[in-house]
Amino acid sequence: MIVLITGGSGSGKSEYAENLAVKLGKKERLYIATMMPADRESIQRIARHQDQRRNKGFSTLECYTGLKQLDIRGFPTVLLECMSNLLANEMFCEEGISKTRGNASVKEEILEGIVHLNSRCEHVVIVSNEVFSDNGSPYAQTAEYIKLLGEINCRIAALSSYVCEVVYGIPVCLKGERMP
Repeated sequence: MIVLITGGSGSGKSEYAENLAVKLGKKERLYIATMMPADRESIQRIARHQDQRRNKGFSTLECYTGLKQLDIRGFPTVLLECMSNLLANEMFCEEGISKTRGNASVKEEILEGIVHLNSRCEHVVIVSNEVFSDNGSPYAQTAEYIKLLGEINCRIAALSSYVCEVVYGIPVCLKGERMP
C-alpha cells in the first residue's frame, strides 16, 4: 500500500507521516532520508527530524539518488522523506539521473523507484512538499522542477490508497479512508 502525505513547509507533514508509519508497521521500519547535508540549515533540519523520530523504531538509510537500486528486504514499512529532495537531487546533483539521461528520464526513474519499494514491502509512506501555490518561477530550472514534482505527486497519488495534505498540523484526507 502506498500512502502520500503532502503539505507546506512547517505544516507538520513529517511528524504525521512518521506517526502513521509507526501505526501501520508494528515491525521493523525503514526511514529513507533524501536530504543532503549541504549547509547549516539542512544540517539543522536533518537533526530536528532525527530527534523527532528518535524512539520510534526506525532504521535510517540515506538515499540521495537511485531509489530503485535500494535493497529494502526485511522492512515491511518504509517512510520516504521526502520526494521534493529526491527530485532536486536527481535533477541537480552530479550523481543524479538528469546529468546522464536528462530531465525527461527523472520522473520515470523516480516512479520506477516507488514501484520498486512498493513491490518489496507492505507499506510505503511518502512525504512530499506542496510548492504549487506560488505564481511560478521566472527561472527555467525551477519551473521545470515544480512541473516535474507536480507530475510525480499526481502519479504517486494515483497509485496510492490514501492521500493526505497536512495543513497547520491537521491531516485533510484527499483520497481513501482517513488513516489513524
